[in-house]
Amino acid sequence: MGFFQKIKEGLTKTRDSMVKNFEGMLNSFTKIDEELFEELEEILIMSDVGVATASKICTQLREKVKETGTTNPSAVKDLLKGIITEMMSGGEELNISTKPSVILVIGVNGVGKTTTIGKMSADLKRRGKKVLLGAADTFRAAAIDQLGVWAERSGAEMVKHAEGADPAAVVYDAITAGKARGVDVIICDTAGRLHNKKNLMDELSKISRVIEREAPNCDKEVLLVLDATTGQNAVNQAKQFQTAAGLTGIVLTKLDGTARGGVVIAIKEELGIPIKYIGVGEQIDDLQPFNAAGFVEALFDGNEPLRDEPETEENA
Repeated sequence: MGFFQKIKEGLTKTRDSMVKNFEGMLNSFTKIDEELFEELEEILIMSDVGVATASKICTQLREKVKETGTTNPSAVKDLLKGIITEMMSGGEELNISTKPSVILVIGVNGVGKTTTIGKMSADLKRRGKKVLLGAADTFRAAAIDQLGVWAERSGAEMVKHAEGADPAAVVYDAITAGKARGVDVIICDTAGRLHNKKNLMDELSKISRVIEREAPNCDKEVLLVLDATTGQNAVNQAKQFQTAAGLTGIVLTKLDGTARGGVVIAIKEELGIPIKYIGVGEQIDDLQPFNAAGFVEALFDGNEPLRDEPETEENA
């Protein structure tokens, strides 16, 4: 199953909520007027697009309607798709051109962080990358064992210490091993919670310093895993971690389980952080590299699937 079909199925709840309401609203109008824009803005806000982003979308839509001379409400859908696609585009590709490259994965407990790492590893392996996992979430019971299961399933190597060990030491050993073994990508798990927020952020800063010292010329991604079902709370989490950890991308999980998928738009627009992956199911291949045009087409239930990019080294 290709990107379009997986995302289309995974966005069913959001589409049924946001897009069907939007299309029903358009069908009730015979002309484009201010009332139409106000109702659209309300629908977007109810879908967790966020007040600021919903307002910006409607402002741009007003400009597009005026610019194109559009008078038929049915034509608004294509204009809206174009605005959202442009808003969400840019920076989706992982920056992993060096050997090794390092991906630091962070996020609070319960968002599916360790599972996401396993699925990301599987995706990179399918692209022909040699992957090593660093089990630096040493504080959560069974986190190391859980990551070990995913390493086995995805065919990745793994570096681990005992439970309660220094996470930064695990990252150090993972980078050392990755260099020695000639791996392409080192993915490091991290703790989702310590006994207070300051300690968690301090630990992430310490890990970041180790990566900068031991892999100074390597590409580095800092990816925050967020649970889409939390809606606008996901945006607030991203703001906190962005301040502490300097995020380069977002992985949004559990999109298939929520009608609040509009939060994807809010995260990209409000925070300027690109979406790298979205999770739309439980299977190992249900974590999909993000594609803005494909996402919007699937969200609005377009009938023309976009061509999936071949999984080659050039696209990796």
